[in-house]
Amino acid sequence: MKIEIWSDVMCPFCYIGKRRFEKSLENSSLNDSVEIEWKSFQLNPDLQTDPSIRIDEYLALHKGMPVDQAKALNTQVTQMAAEEGLVYNFDKSVVANSFRAHVLTHFAKKYHKQDEVEELLFQSYFTDGKNIDDIEVLKNLAEKVGLNALEYEDIVAKGTLDDEVKMDINEARQMGVQGVPFFVYDRKYAVSGAQPVELFAQTLEKAFAEWKSTNS
Repeated sequence: MKIEIWSDVMCPFCYIGKRRFEKSLENSSLNDSVEIEWKSFQLNPDLQTDPSIRIDEYLALHKGMPVDQAKALNTQVTQMAAEEGLVYNFDKSVVANSFRAHVLTHFAKKYHKQDEVEELLFQSYFTDGKNIDDIEVLKNLAEKVGLNALEYEDIVAKGTLDDEVKMDINEARQMGVQGVPFFVYDRKYAVSGAQPVELFAQTLEKAFAEWKSTNS
């Protein structure tokens, strides 16, 4: 059964949602019965990469709120992430456009390395403070999972996979997706946001039972 996940690398709730979704799979007996596909989404497609801006300042500007309020929100999200075993270092985060990162996940899809790349991208952005719009950073991540970094660089230069990224984003828009993470189970059921593990588990069981009844 296929599960599609619309996500953005710079979305803090997407990494948290990924962990909770994974726990729902681990707690079930269906891990080997599910195919996962990561789909692209950009929370701010017009964002200009700017390492000189602190993430609190960016959030304040983007959401139209005081910097202190943005900092408090990021502290709250950091605590939420910690409960899932994740380390968020917003003080190191680089404000960066995520399009090239999405191109990397599409490149990884060709070699069945999507999930590994997605994890590394989240870790790079939230924990390691890497610039996920920097081609050298992304080439390094490609190499870490055994992909050809030069092939990826060529794809970025030629825009070979740009349309695939845009198709995901347009598809989400057509489905009425307002935010991410957005999990779609067998094109029948959806979970929006970083919901509790129990909700992911219930949706998984229900969708799989129906899928199995028509595919056995």
